[in-house]
Amino acid sequence: MSTAPQRLSPLQSTWLVAERDITGRLRSKSFIISTLLLLLIVVGGIVVMGIVNATSGGTPVAATPDVAATLPDTDALEVTEVADREEGEQLVRDGEVDALVLPSADSPTGAEIVALTEAPSEVVSLLSVAPEVTLLEESGVPFFLRYMLGLIFGMVFMGAALSFAMPISTAVVEEKQTRVIEILISTVPSRVLLAGKVLGNLVLSMGQILLIIAAATISLAVTGQSDVLSDFGAPMAWFAVFFLFGFPILSAMFAAAGAMVSRQEDISPTVTPLMFLVMIPFYLAVFLGENPLIMTIMSYVPFSAAVAMPIRLYFDEALWWEPILSLGIMAATCVAIVLLGARIYENSLLRMGGRVKLTEALKS
Repeated sequence: MSTAPQRLSPLQSTWLVAERDITGRLRSKSFIISTLLLLLIVVGGIVVMGIVNATSGGTPVAATPDVAATLPDTDALEVTEVADREEGEQLVRDGEVDALVLPSADSPTGAEIVALTEAPSEVVSLLSVAPEVTLLEESGVPFFLRYMLGLIFGMVFMGAALSFAMPISTAVVEEKQTRVIEILISTVPSRVLLAGKVLGNLVLSMGQILLIIAAATISLAVTGQSDVLSDFGAPMAWFAVFFLFGFPILSAMFAAAGAMVSRQEDISPTVTPLMFLVMIPFYLAVFLGENPLIMTIMSYVPFSAAVAMPIRLYFDEALWWEPILSLGIMAATCVAIVLLGARIYENSLLRMGGRVKLTEALKS
C-alpha cells in the first residue's frame, strides 16, 4: 500500500531553498577565489603592518655609560654605550647612530647632543625641559584613524552587501526568464522561497565575515599585535551583530526589485536606488566621520548603523544603551521591510513582460 509523500513544513522548505542557494554558491569557483583573495588581502595587510612595526624601531643614539643610565626608558630611543666622546663621534660619522649624547655641566638638562648635520628632533624633544601643560578640553581623535575605520567597516559592509544581496536580484530575474520560477512556486510558496533565499545568503555572508574576523584575529596574535586586537575586538563583534540584522533588510529589497522585472537588461534601473542605500553609508563614514551629529544619526539609521555605531563605540562616543536601542530599531525595521519586500516579491514574481510598477506590486 503506497503512502502519500510527507508534506514539508514551511521551516523545512525554507531551509531546503537556503541549502540550494548555499550549495550553488559554494560550488562556484568565482566565489571561492574571491573569498580566498579577500582573506589573502586581510592577512597580508596585517603581516605587512606587523613587519613595519617591528622594523620601525627608535632613533639610534650613542651615549657614555653615565648618561645612558639617565636617558628615558622608552622605545623611541635605541641606545648604544660608548667609552668616550671620540668613539661616539666616529659612530655618528659612520652613520651607525643619529646622535651622540654626552654629559654637560653648562646645559640646563645636563646633556649635550652631538650630531652630524642636524640633531634628531625626537632626541631633542626627549631631552628638553618641558613646562607643565594643562588642557581645558580633550584633544580630538586623529582624522586618519577615523578615516581608516570608516574605510574598513564601510568597505566590508558594502562589499558583503553587493556580493550576496545583489546576486539575489539577478538570480530571481534568471529564474523568471527561464520559467524555473513557475516550477519552484508550484513546489513551495513564494514567501517561503524568498525566506530561503534571504537565509541562504545570510549564512554565506555571515560565514565570510566571521572567517575574515577569525583570520584577522589569528594574524594579529601570530604577528604579536595583540594590542591592536584588544582595541578592535569589540567593534568587530558589534559590526557582525549589526550586519546580522541589516543584511535581511537589503536582501529582501533586492529580491523584491528583481521580481519586478523579467529581463536582465531591465534590472539596473530597479536596483540603482538600492545601490545608493549601500554606498551612501560608506562615503558618509569616510568623508564626514568627524561630524558627531552625522555619525549619531547614522547610528540609528538601519542602512548605516552597521558602519557608524562600531566606530562610535571604538572611540567611546556612544553610551551603553545606544547600540541596544539601535539594534531594536533595526530589528523592527527588518521585520517591516521583509514583510513589505515579501508582498512585492509575491505579487510580482509571476508577472512577465514589462517592469511591474511599485503601486501594482503593493496591491493584494
